[in-house]
Amino acid sequence: MKRILLVAATVGMISCNSGEKHVSQAPYSQRMVESHGLVDFYCNRHHQMELDSAAWDYVSGLVANAVLKAWTLYPEKTAYYEAVKAFADNSTTPDGSVILNAKGQPALRPSNIDDLPAGNVFFTLYREEQKKGNQPDAERYKTASSLIRNKLKYEHARIAEGLPGAGGFFHKAQYPNQMWLDGLYMGSTIYAQWQHAFGGENPEDNAQSWADIALQFKTINRYTYDADKQLNYHAWSATPEDANSFWANREKPHQGCSQEFWARGMGWYFAALVDVLEYMPQDHPDYPDVRAILNQVAAGLKRWQDPTSGVWYQLLQYDDQMKADGKGDTIQGKIYNVGTASNYLEASASCIFTYAYLKGIRLGLLDKETYLPVAEKAYQGLLKTFIRERADGKLDIVQTCASAGLGPAKDPSRTGTANYYLAGKDVTVVENEGKAIGTFIMASVEYEQRN
Repeated sequence: MKRILLVAATVGMISCNSGEKHVSQAPYSQRMVESHGLVDFYCNRHHQMELDSAAWDYVSGLVANAVLKAWTLYPEKTAYYEAVKAFADNSTTPDGSVILNAKGQPALRPSNIDDLPAGNVFFTLYREEQKKGNQPDAERYKTASSLIRNKLKYEHARIAEGLPGAGGFFHKAQYPNQMWLDGLYMGSTIYAQWQHAFGGENPEDNAQSWADIALQFKTINRYTYDADKQLNYHAWSATPEDANSFWANREKPHQGCSQEFWARGMGWYFAALVDVLEYMPQDHPDYPDVRAILNQVAAGLKRWQDPTSGVWYQLLQYDDQMKADGKGDTIQGKIYNVGTASNYLEASASCIFTYAYLKGIRLGLLDKETYLPVAEKAYQGLLKTFIRERADGKLDIVQTCASAGLGPAKDPSRTGTANYYLAGKDVTVVENEGKAIGTFIMASVEYEQRN
């Protein structure tokens, strides 16, 4: 790595004389940053050698944001900050007016909500460079964050008036009139941070923007929440008859919903609620509704926490006795998702749940007496179930769902069934995936703040 030198002692080492392993006493957040945060991680199965030169992507952005959170707790780790700053600088023009992809072209595609959340790093970078008196870079990050916020607020496709859920952001242009739980993290967190940082410059617009953010949560909660299971379905379509929504339930009471409760989707949703409420003005009329949704999610996930391991399954309402049925899913005469894989304890969702519980408790958003035992058990479960230590002291994280989605029409294999989430061609189980690395670092930072 060109700008960052890692010291082996920070992550453990092997004695040259005895072969005896000396385990590092460094906090787990630092150990994971130095094992797989700064170097050697995967973004949707694309390997990244170094964070500082990684391309703009929601996964690399998640890792970068997690590394920045670790730096905030351990500011002596200047290499962490420099790596994230390099990631941001490589992904923007010098004036911040364009976000760049790996080919040096504009990275923000029309109405693609996954393109936005890497911008969460801009706010800490803005504040830090202002402190240093580096006004050009501070303005660069403010301009870049404003570009993302304005693209979401003013240009992103929304469910049209006259349809259920009017005003809700499309997950992507290729998923018309669809909202996914994932999208609440991808869009609302950067929207909220921008309003907190810069919204005061226009109070009337600020109040309306917070109402817009709250609308996204209230809409998806209204249409995806199952009160019996105390969980939210992965996605919902306002037009279930559309070909791109072939996976959607056509009948009430959950019309338009997908079939299953996918853990990482719930994780993005849970984290989004905590991260938005951190900044949302408590006197805003919608604040109580958003906070009530947070507590609803926390209660539901407490119910489905695995009592033995303390972590959560890929499909939340089942244990490992649930298997893909071996028959697959028949769509328009073709069979997809054939397999017999079992439901499994999943790392990325378990990490992000742990993060959200711990942060929610720290901020006073969640009841400590009720949820601290859940969070404590979960964090110890992460270490036991998913973290593996190499002979050289570096850490690996295992049992992560690589990806999961629904449709569109051109990809009929993504059915949203249990068969899909357990045996789908893109829903493979991998290790050292950025979605688990980043969320483990975030959970560890929260855990270490209170210890």
